Amino acid sequence: MDSIDIPGLPDSLAASRDGGIVRLGLCRAAKRNAIDNETLAGIDLFFSNLPPGTDAVILHGEGEHFCAGLDLSSLTETGAFEAVLHSRAWHRAAARIEHADVPVIAVLHGATVGGGLELASAAHIRIAERDTFYALPEGQRGIFVGGGASVRLPKLIGLARVMDMMLTGRTYGAEEGVTLGFSQYLAEPGEGMALALELARKVASNAKLSNFAILHAMPRIAESGAAEGYFTESLMSAIASSDEDAKARLTAFLEKRAPKVTHKG
Repeated sequence: MDSIDIPGLPDSLAASRDGGIVRLGLCRAAKRNAIDNETLAGIDLFFSNLPPGTDAVILHGEGEHFCAGLDLSSLTETGAFEAVLHSRAWHRAAARIEHADVPVIAVLHGATVGGGLELASAAHIRIAERDTFYALPEGQRGIFVGGGASVRLPKLIGLARVMDMMLTGRTYGAEEGVTLGFSQYLAEPGEGMALALELARKVASNAKLSNFAILHAMPRIAESGAAEGYFTESLMSAIASSDEDAKARLTAFLEKRAPKVTHKG
């Protein structure tokens, strides 16, 4: 990976790339990668202006943890109006991830807590190493989630489970997390990045328009009524299949020059 110099990116973030695969690392290991205002603005900046030629992004944390959430020191002297604006800044940054033009893969390990879980839930693919644990401790801190957890997490793991985590401080580990929907993949400690690179290369090999449709049309279809969803699906299907890249890939398959789907079990 070659480092990337992105103007305005704070020292708490590090960007690097290997061809079309770009990595963004959280670099506040001494703070368990807790997100302060500068880091949050940097995440917004990065995903608002992805380096040219980016095909996929890997989001990860340096040190022993992915992210322990919001740096709570930023809230100690915040009034209600300022707190609303701060929450909205989190919403914007997470939305940049969720609505990125390329797939975003999060590699999780150690604490994936509070705002860290909110950032992870905005990614499209999540890989959890076996030492990963999840929590929403806001209820025990006398505060409420503000980075999108009340919207995104119930879709992943269910509303009752999210409420239980917030009310009781319940935590979940990586193995049960992959079953419940916190992540889609489980990796051994230290092996999450290798798997992320493998998956990133796979998704980067797809037709760009297909990836864009999956990232942007699929969530909207899922949240719309059935009739609207079917109609949008038809439109997106027609647009995707008319793309020259799609035509070339279909021809290759029909001429038996493309591999068929198999399952190793």
